Amino acid sequence: MNPDLKKLQPYPFEKLAALKSDCTPPTALEHIALSIGEPKHPTPAFISKAVINHIDGLTRYPLTRGSDELRQTIASWLIRRFKLAEDTIDSQRHVLPVNGTREALFAFAQCMIDRQANPTIVMPNPFYQIYEGAAYLAGATPYFLNTLADNHFIPDFDQVEAEVWERCQILYICTPGNPTGAVIDIPTLQQLITLADKHDFIIASDECYSELYTDEAQPPPGLLEAAALMGRHDYHRCIVFHSLSKRSNAPGLRSGFVAGDADIIKQFLLYRTYHGCAMPPPTQMASIQAWSDESHVIENRQLYREKFTAVIDILAPVLEAELPAGAFYLWVKTPVPDTQFAHDLFAQQHVTVLPGSYLSRQAHGINPGQNWVRMALVAGLDECVTAANRIKNYTETL
Repeated sequence: MNPDLKKLQPYPFEKLAALKSDCTPPTALEHIALSIGEPKHPTPAFISKAVINHIDGLTRYPLTRGSDELRQTIASWLIRRFKLAEDTIDSQRHVLPVNGTREALFAFAQCMIDRQANPTIVMPNPFYQIYEGAAYLAGATPYFLNTLADNHFIPDFDQVEAEVWERCQILYICTPGNPTGAVIDIPTLQQLITLADKHDFIIASDECYSELYTDEAQPPPGLLEAAALMGRHDYHRCIVFHSLSKRSNAPGLRSGFVAGDADIIKQFLLYRTYHGCAMPPPTQMASIQAWSDESHVIENRQLYREKFTAVIDILAPVLEAELPAGAFYLWVKTPVPDTQFAHDLFAQQHVTVLPGSYLSRQAHGINPGQNWVRMALVAGLDECVTAANRIKNYTETL
């Protein structure tokens, strides 16, 4: 048995289930879950139809690198979305389809880490727990960068000591961030690229929320965009992860891609060829349709804006709830400990939120998620409004 399995901590939702286990919520109130970041908007019909229309693709083994058409479609989307020069993204060298970002983010560390070199993987805190699990099972040590309100929930990279960067082999970043929705700007991304050059590490940018943002005129920048603006058209040391789960409301499709440094992509493809994780042909055909269409994504963003506006208006008198730059989460400070807030809210109002401390680790003397909760505004508008009113009612009793 791999001894590193013992280092894995319970998943946040396992902790949440234990927290709620002694509760008997009011049965007159229907349960509303704002805890899980699973999109609930309908998957566009044209995506579902593409899967059905190409179901005969199940009769053949797919290539791990995906079809040429899918890779070219992804390359074209990257060029349009991040304003990249067309001759700098080669669909055969810079793009690799994956079965959702979760498995790719995990597998990436297993492929890239040299466990003989006392490796460190640096990551934000709070964070998506896959980063931590990927580090442990790759034989690396996680190093947590606290994301705090006084720095707009962006890690203070200037405070990281040089010896940490020297041990670092991968830096995971998430922009827009989970759970805060904070967006890392171009100058900071370029600062990280300079650090990666100086200390010889890879930047793995989780951009799965990049297409969910609140200002239609200001889409979040990406790591490849920042590199291109520096004249680094080989995207050296830069890898991005994108997904259709949030962008296209298709979490069950398990479709995404990684893109960037061609040498890294080449090695990751080799790893994945042995790993045996090729994307099924019907999924590839549906993905081509999804990456080719923007109208459904624009409509999706508008639905989230409506929910953010309604929910924040309701909560504003009792809680500090600020509109995030991206993603679909509200990161809300609680007037009582976050675990108490989540426990009693469920017990009294049958609404589930996720304690921020379950998304964080004790680091540098604090748990940065303590006394915060994450609310995922994934349900429909009416359900989110109902949940917000119940949260307000509960908070007024404190």
